[in-house]
Amino acid sequence: MSLKKIYENQPDKFSFDDNNLKLAVKILEKYPAKNKKSAVMPLLYLAQKQNQNWIPLAAIKYIAKFLSVPYINVYEIATFYTMYNLSPVGKYFVQVCTTSPCLLRGAEKITSICKQKISPKQQELEDGKICSWTEVECLGACVNGPVIQINEDYYEDLDEKNTIKIIDSLLNDKPLKSGSYRNRKSTAPESNRNLNGEKNA
Repeated sequence: MSLKKIYENQPDKFSFDDNNLKLAVKILEKYPAKNKKSAVMPLLYLAQKQNQNWIPLAAIKYIAKFLSVPYINVYEIATFYTMYNLSPVGKYFVQVCTTSPCLLRGAEKITSICKQKISPKQQELEDGKICSWTEVECLGACVNGPVIQINEDYYEDLDEKNTIKIIDSLLNDKPLKSGSYRNRKSTAPESNRNLNGEKNA
């Protein structure tokens, strides 16, 4: 991600709301006082959830003060891990797995749909500013590919038709239910097949 993009649209101030402040204090209690800087990752995640899926620089500075550590220590963690978004991604952030198992089952068609319906470029907000998308490496649900992650939810066993329905639901701010779109339970065989992959009589 370019520094220019990181520094765009930055709010001047940030602080945890009352609920997240209580959660932050509980998180700190899990660590010895001398190691409270170890709480930086869950605190960054709290800040991201509070701030519409992204972490402004003001939040990084706030967390540094909250933990009494140098700002650079928090910044280097926030910029290293891809789970932290440092620029606006919208209310619904779509992550498309493009690792081999998902590619073999049609992930390229899903990225094409995202380009058409959300934005031509990754991590670029669509016109309504409610949604953006990006390609990611393995989401850890290879048996259920193709897979997309929307915020914290997984949408699995996708094809072009149901992917279009899911994306349209996001753009209309009425997200469809997550889970398998082939009626699979976890990674078990599909409902009409047995453990040998054969169709049930």
